[in-house]
Amino acid sequence: MAKQRDPAVFAEETLATKARAAPKRVPFAFVLDELSALAPTTRQMFGCTAVYVGPRIVLALRDKQGSADDGVWIATTAEHHAALRRELPSIRSITVFGAGESGWQVIPTEAESFEEEVLRLCELVRRGDPRVGKLPKPKKRSAPA
Repeated sequence: MAKQRDPAVFAEETLATKARAAPKRVPFAFVLDELSALAPTTRQMFGCTAVYVGPRIVLALRDKQGSADDGVWIATTAEHHAALRRELPSIRSITVFGAGESGWQVIPTEAESFEEEVLRLCELVRRGDPRVGKLPKPKKRSAPA
C-alpha cells in the first residue's frame, strides 16, 4: 500500500515547482484610470493589452519599446478616420498588419501631443462616442466530434 502524503506538504511542493508567470505590465495604465468609471476589462491581444467597455473593444495599449506602432490603438472603422483625425491629429493606421489603411488607428508614443490626445480619446470613450469601439467578431465554434 502506498504511503499517504501530507496534503499541505504536497501543495507546497507543487507550488514551488510550478513557474509562475509574472503579471504583465499594462502600458499606459493611466488610460485605465481615466476609464475607471466605465469598469473596463482587459485581455492580452496581439502582444497588446486590449481594453473593453462592456462587450465592445475600444482600445489596445502597446509598448514594445521602439516599435513604430507603440502607443494607444483605437478600434474604429475607415468611415470615422477623417472625423477622428480632426480631434486627434496624430492618429494614423497601424503598420503591424501590413501597409495600407487599417481599421485600427494609433496615437503613436512619439507624437508631441501623445498624452493630451490620449486623454481626449478617453473622454470620447467615456461619452460613448460611436466612432470609437467595435463589437469583436464571434469566435468560430468547432464542430462536435
